[in-house]
Amino acid sequence: MMSAQSSLPVPHRVPASFSCSDTQHAISRAFAGLVLALAATGLIGCSQQESAPAAKAEPAEVGVVVLQKQSQQLNTTLPGRTHAYMSAEVRPQVTGIVQKRLFTEGSMVKQGQPLYQLDAASLRAAEASAAAAVAKAEANQRTMEATARRNAELVKIAAISQQAFEESEAAAKQAAADVAVAKAQLETARINLKYSRIEAPISGRVSISNVTPGALVTANQATPLTEIVQMDPMYVDFTQSTAELLQLRDDWAAGRYQKVDGDDIPVRIRLENGREYPHEGKLQFAGLIVNATMGTVTLRAVVPNPDGVLMPGMFVQAQLPTGLAPEAVLVPQQSVVRDLKGRASVLVVNAENKVEKRNVELARAMGTYWLLESGLQSGERVVVDGFQRIKPGDKVSVVEVDLNAGKGVERVDPQAAAAALRAAAAQK
Repeated sequence: MMSAQSSLPVPHRVPASFSCSDTQHAISRAFAGLVLALAATGLIGCSQQESAPAAKAEPAEVGVVVLQKQSQQLNTTLPGRTHAYMSAEVRPQVTGIVQKRLFTEGSMVKQGQPLYQLDAASLRAAEASAAAAVAKAEANQRTMEATARRNAELVKIAAISQQAFEESEAAAKQAAADVAVAKAQLETARINLKYSRIEAPISGRVSISNVTPGALVTANQATPLTEIVQMDPMYVDFTQSTAELLQLRDDWAAGRYQKVDGDDIPVRIRLENGREYPHEGKLQFAGLIVNATMGTVTLRAVVPNPDGVLMPGMFVQAQLPTGLAPEAVLVPQQSVVRDLKGRASVLVVNAENKVEKRNVELARAMGTYWLLESGLQSGERVVVDGFQRIKPGDKVSVVEVDLNAGKGVERVDPQAAAAALRAAAAQK
């Protein structure tokens, strides 16, 4: 007979060998299965989402400039150097010791203004000696002339010979010549005395003095006492290569550019620091002889310098007109790209608002523009902004840009734009 305890349910016992670590492994396997199930569900959802048709992207917005024909003056920029309009090195014309310096270094002086005073004692003595020689010669002349007059009466009555008469006449003429020589020597002495006071030969700004009071100077010495320069106006000498000159003449002959005529061709000056000089000069001279070493010709302009900004010896850049393009087409430099071979091209938006790549030929730079040679026509729309969002063949939305006003389409970073497009596609 079974006991009452045997009829009761027996509780399940965990085997003694089943530990806590086994429990953790079981839970991990169950969690992994759950993750796999969720992943499968997600993949199914993604595949269903990808199978849905993608939404059509909006056309990219780009900035364009419409090309227009215009009359454009062609300028050339040439290196040059300034020279004083007038320059004079002051040297003594007589020998003497400097007593005084009569000017302030660096100041403005007038023509004829005294600069130095030399010791003139010996020169005054020479002048007095020359004056005495003139008096002596004049006295001798009067004696010889009186003798000649008496002999002229005596020869009439045959009191003296004809030879004696002729000799007295010759002596009178020689005495007159001696007077002329003595007077010339007196004038020389007076000039030398005047030269003891050294004066400014021209008006202008005087440089530093190379001598001090007490120094001995000699006539026509090699070292100047000082220098005077006239700086208003100023000369600007600049050079142009013969190759550029020949090309310009060929362009004139071919009718590509019109020649700029006139006697007063304007010249603009740019200073060494890049600043534009406010006063406009005039072209005065164009050289006719080519420099055999450099292959250049020299041109000279006269530039006003009322404020004394220009100084002799400064390096400047001279800008002068060389021609006129009556139907010029200018392409913004920011729209031009070049390949590895240096060939230039631009992106153009056609009538269907699609992007085209166009190869172009460029003539010369005109500030921030290129002068177009060939490849584009007036009225075409050239892309100047938004290159990172388009390629040839894309349809775009255009916005005209005023480059002169400095306004345009906002520039977009290409990496940021690509990330934004990917995010928008994922949301759809």
